[in-house]
Amino acid sequence: MAGVWSAGGNLATARFGLAGAGTQTAGLSFGGYTGANSAVTEEYDGTSWSSGGALATAPYYLAGAGTQTAGLSFGGYTGANSAVTEEYDGTSWSAGGNLATARHYLAGAGTQTAGLSFGGYTEANSAVTEEYDGTSWSAGGNLATARYGLAGAGTQTAGLSFGGYTGANSAVTEEYDGTSWSSGGALATARYGLAGAGTQTAGLSFGGYTGADSAVTEEYDGTSWSAGGNLATARDNLAGAGTQTAGLSFGGHTPDKSAVTEEYNLFHSCMLTGAGKL
Repeated sequence: MAGVWSAGGNLATARFGLAGAGTQTAGLSFGGYTGANSAVTEEYDGTSWSSGGALATAPYYLAGAGTQTAGLSFGGYTGANSAVTEEYDGTSWSAGGNLATARHYLAGAGTQTAGLSFGGYTEANSAVTEEYDGTSWSAGGNLATARYGLAGAGTQTAGLSFGGYTGANSAVTEEYDGTSWSSGGALATARYGLAGAGTQTAGLSFGGYTGADSAVTEEYDGTSWSAGGNLATARDNLAGAGTQTAGLSFGGHTPDKSAVTEEYNLFHSCMLTGAGKL
């Protein structure tokens, strides 16, 4: 059953090209672009955002993974492609092991101690996949389709990549088993600069750019994508967190930088009669 988006509390700092982690009731947003590179971190409690500890390095078009109290930030653009990794403990960020391949506009999944980074842009579209063990990154199996501006979900051993830009908008979905990527069901709407949440068998994709800002949401069942409820505010280069049935979207580009937060939940329909709800 498709879900619906409803308004959440706005970010304190409007930005796009940010990253996210955590859940709908314990979300984490970090980095991005406000007109300048941002190191801002904010924490969501299911109602409103509050200030967290700033990143040491202010990147945008970075990726994230983990939880609000064990977050992971990696890659991005700081005036050059970045390999910087930082770990969040719920209060402050500390240095982690650098990516082997510096890149921006990449995607991420997993946890702080079992992270996954994939795709992005170096001086060309990248297919690079790397796995994080809590200390350092090591090579994983390359994506079949090199792309940037893609989104991710899942875990290090059951990852999901979707969308992106290959020279044209992409609908490609790939599934990771901890060693290699294989083809999954294509998105119905090809786009890049989208966001994701959930797992390999219960994924959520939302927003992005199709030639215009998109409000499209799609739900993945491990085989194919189906239509979900549209975002209230169409935007690209947003961030996401949570699950397919309790998703969180925040920030982005509308075409101005955005502070919008929306929450995704299953819609339970009911029939109405003259007597009211049944």
